[in-house]
Amino acid sequence: MLSARHLLVASFSLLATAASAQTQFAWVGTYNPNGEGLYRFTVDPGTGDLRDKTLVSQLPNAAQLTVSHDGKTLYAASEVEKGVVQAWRIAPNGELTALNQVSSGGAGPVYLSLTPGGRHLLVANYVSGTIAVLPVKEDGSLGEASDTRQDSGPAGAGKPEAAVEGSFAISDHNGPHAHMIAADPQGKFVFSTDLGLDRIYQYRLDEATGRLTPNDPPFIAASSKGAGPRHFVFTPKGDGLWLINEEASTLTHYRLDVAKGTLTEGKTVSSLPKEYKGTSFAAGLALSPDGKQLYVANRLHNSIAHFTVSADGQLVRQDDVWTRGDYPRTLTLDSKGGWLYAMNQRSDNITRFRVAPHTGKLTFEPGYTAVGSPSQMVISPTP
Repeated sequence: MLSARHLLVASFSLLATAASAQTQFAWVGTYNPNGEGLYRFTVDPGTGDLRDKTLVSQLPNAAQLTVSHDGKTLYAASEVEKGVVQAWRIAPNGELTALNQVSSGGAGPVYLSLTPGGRHLLVANYVSGTIAVLPVKEDGSLGEASDTRQDSGPAGAGKPEAAVEGSFAISDHNGPHAHMIAADPQGKFVFSTDLGLDRIYQYRLDEATGRLTPNDPPFIAASSKGAGPRHFVFTPKGDGLWLINEEASTLTHYRLDVAKGTLTEGKTVSSLPKEYKGTSFAAGLALSPDGKQLYVANRLHNSIAHFTVSADGQLVRQDDVWTRGDYPRTLTLDSKGGWLYAMNQRSDNITRFRVAPHTGKLTFEPGYTAVGSPSQMVISPTP
């Protein structure tokens, strides 16, 4: 028969094990030299605070990340001339074990995403203007590319026609520059943006082989000349997406034909407040889990534009919130939509905002997380 002391020790051991199992980890990719590689944090569920900062990899310019749907595997792209993607197994205590490293299928990989079924990792390579499909093996490691595609065509307009007065947001309209790639929620179609060519490419995905087939049409033009299409998020129903245009600082809605896998352009709005004049580069965007709140990062203006999505899909501007940092590259919402984080690249910090449950209103939570040149943060899902 166990004594009271033994029962107490056993109870504490079970509680410690349960607490460890529920620990949520945030992974932050950075740019050298200010950032030294890939960092791990623990996330305080009550305050959203990022704690226990640990450098877990010195992979050069490990700026682009994604985590598997079960939270057991982490992938990071090294944004260098001969791009590579590294895969790690995540232990329950957050320790990483390297699985393997493969070519990204091009130069300067700037975006990673997993297909809904988790069988393929999609890569956009900015410098070379190529996209690639990497098979995901049973253990989470990666195979060599099952398909690569090279964007080609005339460069987009040198000056964004839809930018605000006084804007000099002009960059890289000198050839192909793939900026993002992702599959639709069904996993049947793949879309990629090319900032340099002002195009959104449309593909059909063969889930069995990991091969891409150009759709009809194979691409559509950006919403305006020189707009510089960058990142996008799908609606929860998967019947459309919101796309941010970097150079024009505009946000465009596209309807998605879920049977054909083709996009139709809808309404475009500015990501900047109407009184703003001058240069700004729109960057990351995040959609709340219920699809009712949309947040956009504006670099140079250093703000987060907050929109609510009405029942008919229209955007209603609610607020423009100062990030408390410089050059917000990406935004990250936690899985419950209660906290939003801004990666402030030039001020070398991460700031966080409490998200009001019903209105989506952002409130800055005093305190900063020091990280050199943060690019992206992903949060591992909890069991």
